[in-house]
Amino acid sequence: MDLNADLGEGFGIWRLGDDEALLGLVTSANVACGFHGGDPSTMRRVCEGAARRGVAVGAQVGYRDLAGFGRRRIAYDFAELRDEVTYQLGALNAFCRLFGTRVRYLKPHGALYHAASTDESQAAAVVAAVTGYDPELPILCLPGSTLAQLAVGAGLPVVAEAFADRAYLPNGALVPRGTPGAVITDPEQVAERAGRMATERVVVAVDGTVIPCSVDSICVHGDTPSAVSAAELVRATLIDADIPLAPFA
Repeated sequence: MDLNADLGEGFGIWRLGDDEALLGLVTSANVACGFHGGDPSTMRRVCEGAARRGVAVGAQVGYRDLAGFGRRRIAYDFAELRDEVTYQLGALNAFCRLFGTRVRYLKPHGALYHAASTDESQAAAVVAAVTGYDPELPILCLPGSTLAQLAVGAGLPVVAEAFADRAYLPNGALVPRGTPGAVITDPEQVAERAGRMATERVVVAVDGTVIPCSVDSICVHGDTPSAVSAAELVRATLIDADIPLAPFA
């Protein structure tokens, strides 16, 4: 099983999350590319740390919306979104190359993640960017989403992920942020959910519905105050269950 987290989301003097601690726990790092968070120096620092620890670097591409942290939906023109995703891929890969590694996958961030899960135009723009940049680059996304379907149709590798620290609706979608209980902050609860995802291949929705959850990567958000504790417990839970941890890419 792969364990991923969103990293490098600080900006300038502002630090968000403990990148160094999380790099010692995860197997894949979704690195902000400067649009929703991150900046060149942060990207360089996280790429260097990931390369040193053997952590796979993924481009966490988002809307060009630093003020809203990429969590406000934007109605993009297809070509503009395609080009902005391409731009972010190239920027992050430049820093990867400095340390003998490369971008190994792409994962949308925030509002783009959710939009591409259902909106065919935005999903197609992400797919077009990846196809043009590297047709062998995996896309990390919700299983069964519009993005996953279009990526498979384009011949791109797709990796299904689940969120140990996010609540689910009965239809398999995430509970929208801003809704009470949408983000799960108790590290023990996060670890218990991750354990069920990995061993039973299920997740329990907010109404008690048991949803099939066959995934290859589990995410813990790096911007929550309990992220490091949660990642430590998730890692320990998976190891105790004899589930090998390794990057999918």
